[in-house]
Amino acid sequence: MNPFSFERAENVAGAVSAIAKKDRARFIAGGTNILDLMKENVSRPSHLIDITRLPLGQIEETGDGGLRIGALVTNADVAYNEQVERRYPLLAKAILAGASAQLRNMATTGGNLLQRTRCYYFYDTATPCNKREPGTGCGAIGGFNRNHAILGTSDKCIATHPSDMCVALAALAAVVRVTGPNGERAIPFSEFHRLPGDTPELDTNLRPDELITAVELPAKGFAGHSAYLKIRDRQSYAFALVSVAAALDLDGGHIREARLALGGVAHMPWRDTQAEALLSGRPATVEHFRSAAEAIVRDAKGFGHNTFKIEMAKRAVVRALEQAAGMEQTS
Repeated sequence: MNPFSFERAENVAGAVSAIAKKDRARFIAGGTNILDLMKENVSRPSHLIDITRLPLGQIEETGDGGLRIGALVTNADVAYNEQVERRYPLLAKAILAGASAQLRNMATTGGNLLQRTRCYYFYDTATPCNKREPGTGCGAIGGFNRNHAILGTSDKCIATHPSDMCVALAALAAVVRVTGPNGERAIPFSEFHRLPGDTPELDTNLRPDELITAVELPAKGFAGHSAYLKIRDRQSYAFALVSVAAALDLDGGHIREARLALGGVAHMPWRDTQAEALLSGRPATVEHFRSAAEAIVRDAKGFGHNTFKIEMAKRAVVRALEQAAGMEQTS
């Protein structure tokens, strides 16, 4: 671990000012990801700014009937919050499917959005990785890539985003609130994370001098018909091979609106509005679920060890939609 300096911010303005003053400065809260990266010499910040004292630890109602989750609310507090459990069960289920209880007690909402890939080559500093060191190549493309992306890849990177929580937030169309030297702004969740393209080292569209202050959920939470399905190598404390957040607004047996987001398959939570549109206005049937599943993977590409994910993703989408619709599983 490289040497670094440390300070504790007392307010949001002070935190933003502090990070703008130092090169390679980073915010730290729960530290469940950044400390691992520092220990592995993957991340080498020169300065850490502790933001745990900032007033960003509340869950509050918004004026339009939604819910505002402060950036420092822990994953455990979100998952077990009465409002979240009742109005946004999809989010609660996704969080509880991730990590361990100990990590959920420390990990924060803002930190979850910013956690980095668990690609083996990213963590192994002896191997090439364009995400860790741009221009060195991608060891995963020709290497062992069982856990890697099948959608939205580039010839520079096939890493996947590791978060479960973010998959649910993508399906719920959340909004990320940030603040920086130029003031506050709102980033739709669909625009927060990035695909790798030619700059896989950039995970998000958050500017280096900006701080996440909250995540806002819209009023519509699909509380009656939602499901989070996570397929992994073991039942607990494992990242998704494929995960699906499915949410339906049903009128009897017909679908008024559908939401679908996938995890474990792309550099970012993968939401496909075209596939969702195939379900809107149609009966909630397995046939239509399969059509949406085929649409989601229409551009998927396997890299050898992970090609099985294409069929797995299709089956997982159908199964999650069946669960969201309250149907007996037939697929």
